Amino acid sequence: MTIANKTVLVTGANRGIGQALVEEALKRGAKRVYAGTRQPLTHLDARVTPLTLDVTNAAQIERAVKGIESLDILINNAGFAQFDDLSDRAALEQHLAVNLFGTYGVTQAFLPLVTRSRGAIVNILSVASLAALPVTPAYSISKAAAFSLTQALRALLAGQGVSVHAVLPGPVDTDMARGFEIPKASPESVARAIFDGMEKGEEDIFPDPVSEPLAENWSNGAAKTMERQFAAFVPAQRIAA
Repeated sequence: MTIANKTVLVTGANRGIGQALVEEALKRGAKRVYAGTRQPLTHLDARVTPLTLDVTNAAQIERAVKGIESLDILINNAGFAQFDDLSDRAALEQHLAVNLFGTYGVTQAFLPLVTRSRGAIVNILSVASLAALPVTPAYSISKAAAFSLTQALRALLAGQGVSVHAVLPGPVDTDMARGFEIPKASPESVARAIFDGMEKGEEDIFPDPVSEPLAENWSNGAAKTMERQFAAFVPAQRIAA
């Protein structure tokens, strides 16, 4: 999967990794970039089409789908993160609404277009998908659930020619990570590594110095081996579809 001449949709495109992904897609020659944001967005490049898209709003998702004729790459980047201690159920529900059900809703809505193009789905997750960060447990739970969703989609859609990529970054210098006084990767470097990983066909992309050392152990580890074994349970008729 190369980016040149492709049509790309990025959710959460107004800042951080999402904004960097829009710019990187343009640099790599994307034909059209749909920038999904909750607030109106303007962009100087004519290849960018702003979309009003709150991933928790079914009506906005439906309108966005009607405005797009074709789509090669769907990037589910929109996310939500706050500190919590799991004492408030509402905090967990809010994280799940955006990070899990938002990703699910957008994916299901755009899946016919991505399937038609035999394209790619990219879900921006976190290393917290693999091990919970105790100061943001609701976020970690929601990202772990979204990672499981990503793995399931990967197996279910492989026979239809759709590749599904999980992006598992460590700390990135965005608004979400503002409260962490630790070294952080730039959104721009992470965006480059995401597209590099896609073009190399990497299923699980570790795009920064903190997450990158996990890549080899993950790809050869027990959890990845089990994922591959479980994928064999997908019915043969689905694979042949």
